[in-house]
Amino acid sequence: MNELSKNIGEYVYVKLIGDKRVKGILIDVGNDIVVIYNGKDYIYISLYHIQYYKFMASFVAEIQKPETDSNSIIKTESPSISLRKVLSTSKGIFTEVYVAGDYSIHGYVTSVLNDYLVFYSPVYKIVYISLKHLKWLIPYQENQIPYALNKNELSVNPLNVTLARTFEEQLIKMSGKMMMFDLGEHANKIGKMTKIEDSHIELVKARDEKIYLNIQHVKSVHFP
Repeated sequence: MNELSKNIGEYVYVKLIGDKRVKGILIDVGNDIVVIYNGKDYIYISLYHIQYYKFMASFVAEIQKPETDSNSIIKTESPSISLRKVLSTSKGIFTEVYVAGDYSIHGYVTSVLNDYLVFYSPVYKIVYISLKHLKWLIPYQENQIPYALNKNELSVNPLNVTLARTFEEQLIKMSGKMMMFDLGEHANKIGKMTKIEDSHIELVKARDEKIYLNIQHVKSVHFP
């Protein structure tokens, strides 16, 4: 049993890869996930992305323990929690997910495949997210809706393709389309994807310049 498992209920400070920090009450621990309550939300964090953590009694005055033992609105049938179980259970529940950069994505999970998930966002529409790069998921509180939209504005347009089992296979199915990788955080990640060979993506930029992306470092993709 690691130190996290032995200290459920304690106040913890977590530093993630990419300089993100979370502090709160440690609620639950699985093989690949931890759950932290920050006084307002339950944050489901991938263990893979935790750089270091420490326990601190000084948070006692800052964060009150939740009134119930409920693990937020996401509940798994098994007593053993995991990232995949949380994602599968969260389908259709409004959530905030963080992958990289300065911004989170808001919406809900629609499908969970072998190594990626499909997420619907009112802003980005359909987003394919690599499970390897998913940092955290935060379920909305009950009755919260992203951007105060109504149900008609949140309807999901049906996908025109059958979902593949893996992230790479799914991208291959979408060859020839305009795409934004990693939410378009850099100009070199926006263009028309022409092919994938040996796990490298050929991307044609605006002035017909070709650039090659290593798919292992691609965090998300959506259509502009």
